[in-house]
Amino acid sequence: MTAAVTLDGVGCTFGHGAGAVRAVDGVDLTIAAGEFFTLLGPSGSGKTTVLRMIGGFTLPTAGRVWIGGQDVTLAPPYARAVNTVFQDYALFPHMSIRDNVAYPLMVRKVDRATRERRAEELLALVQLPGVGARRPAQLSGGQRQRVALARALISEPQVLLLDEPLGALDLKLREQMQSELKALQRRLGITFLFITHDQHEALSMSDRIGIFNAGRLEQLGTPRQVYDTPATRFVAHFVGAANVLEGEAARSLTGHAQAMLRPERITLGEAVGARAAGPVCEVQFFGAFTRIKVETAGTRVQADLPLAPGAVMPEPGQTVHLHWNNGAVHALSAAA
Repeated sequence: MTAAVTLDGVGCTFGHGAGAVRAVDGVDLTIAAGEFFTLLGPSGSGKTTVLRMIGGFTLPTAGRVWIGGQDVTLAPPYARAVNTVFQDYALFPHMSIRDNVAYPLMVRKVDRATRERRAEELLALVQLPGVGARRPAQLSGGQRQRVALARALISEPQVLLLDEPLGALDLKLREQMQSELKALQRRLGITFLFITHDQHEALSMSDRIGIFNAGRLEQLGTPRQVYDTPATRFVAHFVGAANVLEGEAARSLTGHAQAMLRPERITLGEAVGARAAGPVCEVQFFGAFTRIKVETAGTRVQADLPLAPGAVMPEPGQTVHLHWNNGAVHALSAAA
């Protein structure tokens, strides 16, 4: 595997003494060339600080950063083969779209004809032909995001860093841009490092995901791996909906001291062969499925029931019988 980015024991502490905050704590990570890699975690988990250290905007206080086999730990941003797309687009409002896209080439003193030609090529690549003469205020949020992408790509970086780039878009446009970003990354074949706190975004787009929590990597894996076999309780809770069972409830329902059971793996059925039974205490309609919460074994277990023609959903207070296969249960270690 050819490494595009390598972090070797990278850490970052802000402040000194008793007031010091350790934002990133000894991260080891290798991102392959051509990979769509996502750092996923809640706000304040350290993922954006990692991106900023790779981009050169923040210097690590421990460890080394390598890009394409070159040690860039102390190198300034302009000396690194990376570029960054931010959530707020960071476009120049007084410049045309064409000049915004061509700006990195202007800084490098590339001649006007060449940079305008390249800008138009990149605008076509991100499906915005013919808008070069407009200003950012004349474009929609999704269009401005595409312009920011084109500008980041015009200098042909080895690695594109994307810091929650879709966070300001509405749901439908965000889903559209997710598909477009993944298709663009496959077409270009360059490494994308994507930062998000949105688990659905991470699962749908990534080749691999790194789950961040409190400055540490909790788990690395494919979307399927982190969803089906979370390494810790935090990952089980954070990635998708989950029943995380502990103590007597876990032992009674699964035979493990601590276990995870995804709601969509649970079905309703007859009393014979049921793994659990109890009254429904809550019903939530989500369109494609209905989520019910059932009191059983001293805890609440949620089940996601798919919407099917003619299906009659249980009502609060109704006793139901829950079924699942042994393979639906994922045991969590006591230390996790």
